[in-house]
Amino acid sequence: MQRPRTITEVTEKAMFFKSIKADLNAYLDRDPAARSMWEVFFLYQGFHALFYYRISHAVWNRGFRFLGRLISQVARWLTGIEIHPGAIIGERFVIDHGAGIVIGETSIIGDDVTLYHDVTLGGVAPSVDSAAQVGMKRHPTLMDGVIVGSGAQVLGPITVGANARIGANAVVTHDIPACVTAVGIPARVVMPKDRKKSAEFCAYATTPEGDTDPVLQTIDALRSQVATLMNRVEELEAREPQEQPQKQSKKKSDKPAA
Repeated sequence: MQRPRTITEVTEKAMFFKSIKADLNAYLDRDPAARSMWEVFFLYQGFHALFYYRISHAVWNRGFRFLGRLISQVARWLTGIEIHPGAIIGERFVIDHGAGIVIGETSIIGDDVTLYHDVTLGGVAPSVDSAAQVGMKRHPTLMDGVIVGSGAQVLGPITVGANARIGANAVVTHDIPACVTAVGIPARVVMPKDRKKSAEFCAYATTPEGDTDPVLQTIDALRSQVATLMNRVEELEAREPQEQPQKQSKKKSDKPAA
């Protein structure tokens, strides 16, 4: 006779399928190439990796650590996406294109987060004395609505604030406030011109205002000032030959007669 399921087991199963449906809807909302849930379910490797993660995470939390890691490694071989089963991932998580993504064991990801290919949520703790680091926070926390562009590296036990954006190929090693964009190596913060638009979804963490690296903005401003000064110097040099004869004639007229 089959053992009757407990209320906890029934609730967890319902939550699992509810979470999967929310993930499918998130792909439809953020990827115009996704035409149906069936297309996402069968053809999107980012969703496949997330599906395997939901299973491995549940197994991991029940104490079957080896089995959880085994499932995650099978998912890595099949999808090219590595998500440690110990990571905590919220609802409506989207991995777009996905290849090369790495999400470390102590990573925490909020709701409505989007990652693009080749993103790493990694740790910076040295491999020496690794036993002392077990159970410690070594990987980043991404709050709700964060978008991380392709190739970005978010490293260490830092926090990326809600609705922040990480530009492509940025290297982030310090906390990022909410509703800003971080770009460059090392990453620098770019303040949005309109904070109300910062929560809107933008593919690849691009900014609608066209903000650039703050260092490049400073260099451009200096170049503009230097160009203005050079133009002024050229004007003065062009006027000097014309004014020289006038000065010489004025000196002769001012000279007293013998």
